[in-house]
Amino acid sequence: MSEECSGSIETALDILVGKWKPVILFHILQNGTLRFSELQRLIPGITKKMLTTQLRELEYHDIVNRKIYAQIPPKVEYSITEYGRGLMPLLESMHQWGLAHIKHLNDRYVMDLIIVD
Repeated sequence: MSEECSGSIETALDILVGKWKPVILFHILQNGTLRFSELQRLIPGITKKMLTTQLRELEYHDIVNRKIYAQIPPKVEYSITEYGRGLMPLLESMHQWGLAHIKHLNDRYVMDLIIVD
């Protein structure tokens, strides 16, 4: 497998790595088009600067579309691109695996606590 991947796994991870990108993508995929302020409300732990940086990186990779409306106050909306929709199965798999992993850890460590007590 290592000979075949030749950077492809690293390239995919560049898009998904980090605390916020998968969360941002999850919300955009779940809700469709979202304004910047809506994303901020959905992700309370993220700073404005970090949200802007992550969205710009996702836009650069053609995962997220940014639409600017010429009005006052400015209105900016974010949506998933057609290309970005290809990530849906991967994100869903990650979500399912994450849930299973949490259950696994809970089962494992709850059993350890029961045995110790």
